[in-house]
Amino acid sequence: MNEVRDTLKVIEDNYKLFLQQQFTFVGALQHTRENAHDMIRPVASISQVQSYMDHHCNNLTDRRILTMFLNICNDLSNLCHKLETVHPGNSTTNEILERCKLLLNHSNDLSTIRAKYPHDVVNHLSCDEAKNHFGGVVSLIPIVLDGVKEWLSHTEKLPRHMLCNVSDRNAVTEKRAPQDAASRAAVSPKTPSVHPEAQTPVRNKDCVQLQGNKHVRKKHMTDRENHCGKVKGPWKPPGRHAF
Repeated sequence: MNEVRDTLKVIEDNYKLFLQQQFTFVGALQHTRENAHDMIRPVASISQVQSYMDHHCNNLTDRRILTMFLNICNDLSNLCHKLETVHPGNSTTNEILERCKLLLNHSNDLSTIRAKYPHDVVNHLSCDEAKNHFGGVVSLIPIVLDGVKEWLSHTEKLPRHMLCNVSDRNAVTEKRAPQDAASRAAVSPKTPSVHPEAQTPVRNKDCVQLQGNKHVRKKHMTDRENHCGKVKGPWKPPGRHAF
């Protein structure tokens, strides 16, 4: 929200400079309309001002003030798109934001809009200029600025947990990623690593024990055979009896 406020302040400062040169702006529109032979219809859209500057502007002063107007409109459009990422929106804020975006659409008809009190931009025009030519185009920026301020006013009244900056969420996600990885590593069982050197003595010990068991069994069988031989004696074939 602080970034939104800073951006809005910069735009307001630029608009104050532009507002001091409103007569220069109206004069530039008048000159370019004459060059375009377009003196009947009102200046009714941003794209019309862009066309005048690109194709029918012959002096640097007119080009500078028309560029200033277009830049402020572009900055406001970017700010409106940024507001969509700052707040998820409710019916009131969404309606305000859509209205501002519609006004800043390059092909939108501005001929019927008029900035009201406390703005006096229309009062600085003649009756004919205000009614038939420039009343809408000079009213665009102050109306959109009021809309952005209204959006901020409604947003401040909402609970803080409803504010969601996309960049902040990404930062939090990136910050939590290593922690989550560490947690998963701590939960998952680890298989103890056994070096071959540590396994070798175990195998050797098993082999020695196995050989020892074989030796014991063999000795036991030999002793058993000897014992049987002492008791019964070796077998001899029956001999002949003397008569």
